[in-house]
Amino acid sequence: MHERRTTIGSRVGLHARPAATFARAAAEAGIPVTIAAGDRGPVPAASMLSVMTLGVEFGQEVVLAAEGPGAEEALEALVLLLESDLDAH
Repeated sequence: MHERRTTIGSRVGLHARPAATFARAAAEAGIPVTIAAGDRGPVPAASMLSVMTLGVEFGQEVVLAAEGPGAEEALEALVLLLESDLDAH
């Protein structure tokens, strides 16, 4: 299992549009990815609704985890996405 910690860069956190953008990217990774925040999660990162229920805010740390071929690369791409302002996309 591979894990990566990162901080949310979207000013509005992972709500609505940023959550949808992130969940879509996680689904396209081709392997199961989870996201956890504080004592909440892990939840499937490919589920926009699950991601939104975490209530992740700007500057909050999250933990991504994945296993399988290409897991490290997938997590790296998702980390870069989360560190950006997804609401600006």
